[in-house]
Amino acid sequence: MSSGVPGGKAPTIAMVAGEASGDLLAGLLLGGLKDRWPELQSHGIGGPQMAKHGFAAWWPHHKLSVHGFSWELLRRYREIVGIRKQLKERLLAQRPDVFIGVDAPDFNLDLEADLKAAGIKTVHFVSPSVWAWRAERLEKMRRSVDHVLCIFPFEPELLAAHGMEATYVGHPIASIIPMVPNKASARSVLGLEPSDTVVALLPGSRPGEIRHLALRFFKAAALVKAVYPATKFILPAVPGLREEIEAIAQRSGMAPHLQIVTGQSHIVLAACDVTLIASGTATLEAALFKRPMVIAYHMGWVSWQLMKRKRLQPWVGLPNILCRDFVVPELLQSAATPEALAHGVLNWLDSAHRNPAKIAELQETFTALHHTLQRDTATLATHAIEKVLQG
Repeated sequence: MSSGVPGGKAPTIAMVAGEASGDLLAGLLLGGLKDRWPELQSHGIGGPQMAKHGFAAWWPHHKLSVHGFSWELLRRYREIVGIRKQLKERLLAQRPDVFIGVDAPDFNLDLEADLKAAGIKTVHFVSPSVWAWRAERLEKMRRSVDHVLCIFPFEPELLAAHGMEATYVGHPIASIIPMVPNKASARSVLGLEPSDTVVALLPGSRPGEIRHLALRFFKAAALVKAVYPATKFILPAVPGLREEIEAIAQRSGMAPHLQIVTGQSHIVLAACDVTLIASGTATLEAALFKRPMVIAYHMGWVSWQLMKRKRLQPWVGLPNILCRDFVVPELLQSAATPEALAHGVLNWLDSAHRNPAKIAELQETFTALHHTLQRDTATLATHAIEKVLQG
């Protein structure tokens, strides 16, 4: 099959991935693209997972990491707009064969619109959550992208109804996480005993999330410990945020009772019995590890008012959205008190002892979800990109 590039050469691909989750998804995609075109050249904005596949990062992915709509975004706005302007000028001068924006819609959709208007083919990987929030972005997406790679099965039909070509490629994380996680092996890696009661704390991967959630999580952990004193608490910290997390842990008084590790979130989720977790991609990972969870989110007042007005569905957590039901509790904003968070965790820990059928039912639900999301994402995405190149 032709590459879709003149002369049959390997394509040059520009990519932008924001945050750690985007870097992970883009790294998986690049693996498939490199299998198809070993000589492929790729550059743009990305992180270490992309670098493993020869990606040249002109800016690091964390430059695009912001939390909510409020003052943090306003402070960073000038820098982010400046990066986008420089990137656009460089791409218009170099003209890649295709641009792939990975998530980060606030950054990517405007850039994609400018590149598409200049005749550069554009693909967006991870549809913005138009099904969760108001659909004002749909028209903008239609103008900005030639093709959307969707990670949830219901998205292509929704996008097709608005005149967009889209392909369901599965969620790459579903192919990385084993259908039956090895809890014993994960505990061995972390120095935990098979009989330990383990609660994983995942207060987010962005600075703003840590500032809003970490102290609440530590206070909740103290309340859980008061009921179950032997509980082990383990927190996988994003490398650049570990120092701040440790400082908050010290202030909370929980530092002596926490095991903080750098990265290793998948090992921690495999090892735990229950997780207290910030809303976001990590909640889907927890679901694929078949772990009971309590989902929490808290942001600045301005951000919350904006988000609240845009909300279309009763659910915010990805496991609940995908299961179309409140299969796990989610506590947002003023509801995310340490007491309520602890109560949610204790309910799951109590169920493990007194109502194991409840845990088994949740695991069955998450196993079915896992099967739905498990596809050969890299190959399906590569085929879709190849068709765009040939179009």
